[in-house]
Amino acid sequence: LPAFSANIVLLNVSNLPFRLQKLKEMFISKFGSAPKFYVCAPGRVNLIGEHIDYCGYAVLPMAIEQDILIAVEPVKTQVVQLANTNSLYLDFSTSVNNIQINKTKPQWHNYFLCGLKGIQEHFGLNNPTGMNCLLDGTIPPSSGLSSSSALVCCAGLVTLRANGKTLSKVELAEICTKSERYIGTEGGGMDQSISFLAEEGTAKLIEFSPLRATDVRLPSGAAFVIANSCVESNKAATSHYNIRVMECRLATKLLSKSKGLDWKKMLRLHDVQTKLGVGLEEMLTIVEEVLHPEPYSTEEICKCLGISLEELRAQILSQNTQDVSTFKLYQRAKHVYSEAARVLEFKKICNEAPANAIQLLGELMNQSYISCREMYECSCPELDRLVDICLQFGAIGSRLTGAGWGGCTVSMVPTDKLNAFLKNVRKAYYQTDVQRLALEKNSLFATKPGRGALVFVEA
Repeated sequence: LPAFSANIVLLNVSNLPFRLQKLKEMFISKFGSAPKFYVCAPGRVNLIGEHIDYCGYAVLPMAIEQDILIAVEPVKTQVVQLANTNSLYLDFSTSVNNIQINKTKPQWHNYFLCGLKGIQEHFGLNNPTGMNCLLDGTIPPSSGLSSSSALVCCAGLVTLRANGKTLSKVELAEICTKSERYIGTEGGGMDQSISFLAEEGTAKLIEFSPLRATDVRLPSGAAFVIANSCVESNKAATSHYNIRVMECRLATKLLSKSKGLDWKKMLRLHDVQTKLGVGLEEMLTIVEEVLHPEPYSTEEICKCLGISLEELRAQILSQNTQDVSTFKLYQRAKHVYSEAARVLEFKKICNEAPANAIQLLGELMNQSYISCREMYECSCPELDRLVDICLQFGAIGSRLTGAGWGGCTVSMVPTDKLNAFLKNVRKAYYQTDVQRLALEKNSLFATKPGRGALVFVEA
């Protein structure tokens, strides 16, 4: 395989791996013919850099082995038929010429339709091909490991290939980031980028505008362990996430105005730093000077910006945050600028690999978690408990990963303590609760940096 190609890797497989073989058999019994190709796109774990991609700052994720795998047969009719190996997810079919995405219900097929629509619109396909698709997912849903973005990415790549088009990985990531917004999630692009740009054996520093990915070699003496709190957290179904995006946008506007910048043009906290030409430390000082810790009412925001409530709603607030009455701006900006600095520090330590690298990285993860909990308020009691347990049983660093409000933690554990760690966390968190015990098999595992999205064709 090429070390890094701008385009998606295509694997010709003469003997299908067991999972593909099983999917092929299910496909044939479902649709009466064999799939022509298979596409997979991985989930991810973000090691550090939470809630800052949509503010324009770099993040540090890696792909995990769990993925979304889709078997595909392009068909002559203009119908897309979707089926899932998991019977909890119902079959769905629709005309390819009339894609309706229901924002009120984030059902599984709507994420597929986001990827489909993104590619159709990018190429202006007037006559898109129909397809039969059977999906098999191994990423636990609503766990903060990007099952939804992996599905959007997989669907985008499926549609691209079925329609005989090509794009680079970067273009695909950018289209899928935009198209996931059809479901109402104002995401920043980390999840789609790592799903396409990941490479086996290395985490990635992902930077935006322009999108690029740099290898980050993780220290060899540590394992990264994912532990699911078993509290489901669905970004598209809850308002927390989109309120945070708006709080960051409003903080951007107020900081810009106080510094005499053209605040109407400024969208992200990163823009303020760029325009002022100062470092992250300096930005934290400015936040202290300009913003107050008490929540801002919509009236106060309007007064600061010299606009009416109607203008605020029409020009700044997103559709799903129109009725929010107070916003915390100081806390959110403080988290973003400090977290952005922690990401750069994490990468620097990985590059320089000092003797105490694991200790230093662990401290950064712990600081990140405290900031997520206290300043960004995106934790929950179960995550707090799980992080405590992980630190108690030998993790050097532990934090929530993904949007939060449930989902997973990621912990850095010295390799020689790994087995004892897994055993103790299992006992302390999972075996004390019947529901968690049932989910435990897929909820606690060590993970290595995996590869990005792929297309498989049976040779």
